[in-house]
Amino acid sequence: MAACSISRRGAVGLALLASASLALPGCSPTGEKDDGDRGLAALGEPTPVALSHATQFSLDAYESGYRLATLASGERLLIVPEGATVPERLPEDIAVIRRPLENVYLASTGMICLVDAIGALDAIGVSSVRAEDSPVPAFAERLESGEISYGGIYRAPDYELITATGCPLAIENTNIDHVPEVRAKLEELGVTVLMEQSSREDEMLGRLEWIRLMGAVFGREDEAAAVFDDVAAGVEAASQGGPTGKTVAFFYINEDGAAVTRRAGDYFCQMIEAAGGEYVSFAEEGATDSSPTTVTVEMERFYEGARDADVIIYNGTIDDGVTSLEALSEKNRLIADFKAVREGNVWTCDVNLYQQMTSMADIIEDFRAAFSGTGEPTTFIWRLG
Repeated sequence: MAACSISRRGAVGLALLASASLALPGCSPTGEKDDGDRGLAALGEPTPVALSHATQFSLDAYESGYRLATLASGERLLIVPEGATVPERLPEDIAVIRRPLENVYLASTGMICLVDAIGALDAIGVSSVRAEDSPVPAFAERLESGEISYGGIYRAPDYELITATGCPLAIENTNIDHVPEVRAKLEELGVTVLMEQSSREDEMLGRLEWIRLMGAVFGREDEAAAVFDDVAAGVEAASQGGPTGKTVAFFYINEDGAAVTRRAGDYFCQMIEAAGGEYVSFAEEGATDSSPTTVTVEMERFYEGARDADVIIYNGTIDDGVTSLEALSEKNRLIADFKAVREGNVWTCDVNLYQQMTSMADIIEDFRAAFSGTGEPTTFIWRLG
């Protein structure tokens, strides 16, 4: 998990470099800067904000308090501090976020714990999450009290409510890419859309480091830095136990009866390995389907690769999950013959496990307790009986 500033800058600049090979933005045919570049140049020379793990965004700081976020998708957002004005002649591709913020529409469940950790829940007015599904108790309380209104899921937001509240910003995750018409409608209503891409981070602490962008957006950069350092230190401490010698399979069974596993090396597998487990992975070759984060394999192939795993963790974050070994075995006749099932070493996880970035150290400790068989109480996973 070493820092790599070159890859960070390369990743966030990929889309921009592609277009630059055809025509450099901000330059006229004679090489002179156009009005758009002068709009940014008026802010002075920016200083890159140091990121130690994240590769899917970069952040530039201006002495006047402005921040320019560049996402790996090529999107750029200028964060304007309270009392400051939007620079004239900004490039057309730069969206604007004005502080202070209020009545933000938070549709990315993963960002809830980060916004809560920096003390910025007061700025959220609308959410795509219902109280019973909130991964953060304080967020659920605000939904129940009416301080935050339920505004529909990301693919079908309540446009009337969003308009009535004067929502200036929607924080979405990458699912918004599947419904471009929703993004277009929000922007038509004057809502700036920030598509967070933490799920595309390769490193587990890279996901957490999106708290620095949330800190910039909500004017809580010092709080964000403190939280990141504290959680990162906890992760480092929780990762010091060494190998347990236990192999671990993590999966769920989809509606077609195939096993969906995490791709080797992704952030979730890193947490398993940090807890001393050896993750049972499957190559993309021969898979029935794959994504940037998962590999789907037929059950027979999964059985061949994972039947001798010492520990099974059933992924209850996607489907309805399972509540017993019997219920798990009913999903496929082969499961009953897995070593971990026969020995009763099968666990499942909390539905909000992926959204608990600030609890990363606790999750790693839960995993180690499961792998080591210490009998210590766990919070985010539990053994199936």
